[in-house]
Amino acid sequence: MSRRVKPVEFRDSALADLRAFPPAARREAGHQLDQVQRGLDPDDWKPMTTIGPGVREIRIRGAKGAFRVVYVAKFEAALFVLHCFQKKTQKTRPQDIELAARRYRELLKEISP
Repeated sequence: MSRRVKPVEFRDSALADLRAFPPAARREAGHQLDQVQRGLDPDDWKPMTTIGPGVREIRIRGAKGAFRVVYVAKFEAALFVLHCFQKKTQKTRPQDIELAARRYRELLKEISP
């Protein structure tokens, strides 16, 4: 039995932000998103309930620093990537959380009947 591969939809600037990652971090992010598309968990993630229910953050650590991909996969239509950014401090910056939360709210308005 093969699982359906969920399409990925990048919200606003998320794809451009991901493309700005260094090559190794970009490859790793692509690999982790591919796993999520196939219904698997990424290797290193944590729930981001402050952004919204079902929102998760993929954690990527590399030679060039720490990178994050914030996504929600609980909807049937697609895997929605809300925000991609480089993390420069121990705690996620409030503006990164707010940006992802705003994109999540906009997504809910679009997909709710």
